[in-house]
Amino acid sequence: MKRIYLSLGSNIANPEYQINTALKAISDLPNTNLIASSSWYRSRPMGPQNQPDFLNIVVMLDTSLKPQILLDYIQKIESQQGRIRQQRWGPRSIDIDILLFGEDRIKNSRLIIPHYDIYNRLFVLYPLYELDYPMNLLQKEKIEKRLIQDFNTLQYWDNIHRLCYY
Repeated sequence: MKRIYLSLGSNIANPEYQINTALKAISDLPNTNLIASSSWYRSRPMGPQNQPDFLNIVVMLDTSLKPQILLDYIQKIESQQGRIRQQRWGPRSIDIDILLFGEDRIKNSRLIIPHYDIYNRLFVLYPLYELDYPMNLLQKEKIEKRLIQDFNTLQYWDNIHRLCYY
């Protein structure tokens, strides 16, 4: 089993429902154990600003699935939840990205791990930090500097959803 970190985001079609549905689907994956989910965060869209804010979380899981197989399952979940890939950084019912896959480094036409833009996404860095991910897998100083520099720019989604262990 490897320790995996996924990011989940949604800004249309009832984001809370989308995240909860994706969490259930992830917890039902074969050979996979959902360990924890971060607090729920609100973030502005990365692309066009004429769309609703995003609900973002990061989840920690253990799996014996291979990276490409996990990606296939994730894309199936996205498809089942109405994800349509039309516009880069456009609105989406659900977006699930593999951030870290154990200590693996992968770069191919379908998958880049660690996630190619992990250092520029506060809505990923804060929840990762909250889940106490293994800092040795990424550039610790770079992340901590970014978190300190941009402290308080990310908001909680609500007053209910906080760090949760399963």
